[in-house]
Amino acid sequence: MRYLHTMVRVKDLETSITFYKLLGLEETRRHESEAGRFTLIFMAPPGQPECPVELTFNWDGDDELPSDSRHFGHLAYAVADIYAKCAELQAAGVTINRPPRDGRMAFVRSPDNISIELLQDGDPLPPQEPWASMENTGHW
Repeated sequence: MRYLHTMVRVKDLETSITFYKLLGLEETRRHESEAGRFTLIFMAPPGQPECPVELTFNWDGDDELPSDSRHFGHLAYAVADIYAKCAELQAAGVTINRPPRDGRMAFVRSPDNISIELLQDGDPLPPQEPWASMENTGHW
C-alpha cells in the first residue's frame, strides 16, 4: 500500500489555489473533465509531488459542502519557521486560529473551512511575541 493524496472539495478554485500557494504548496498536476464537469488540482510541497492535496472543484457548484469540515480532521505540514509562515499568512488575511504560542504548532483554516496544522520542523522555536500571548480565534 502507498499513500496517494488527500482530497478536499473546494467552492472557489482560484481562492483555494491562492491559499494553498500561501502555505507553500505548488500545483503538480491538473485534470479537467468536461464529461464529469469537474476540475482536480493536485498541490504539494516543493520537491514532494508524492504528498499532494487534491482540490476537487465541481463546475456546477457543490451544495453538499458542509459548513464546518471539522469531522475531516486536518492536513498537517512541517514548516521551516513557524513564526515567519504565520506572519506571512496573517499578512495575506488568513486568520491564525491557534497561534504558535509554543513555537511548535499552529492551526489555520482554508477558504473551505479545512483545518490545517502547521508544525515547526525540528525543535520548537523559543516563544516570541506577538504569538506567545495571542489568544485562539474560533475553533481549529
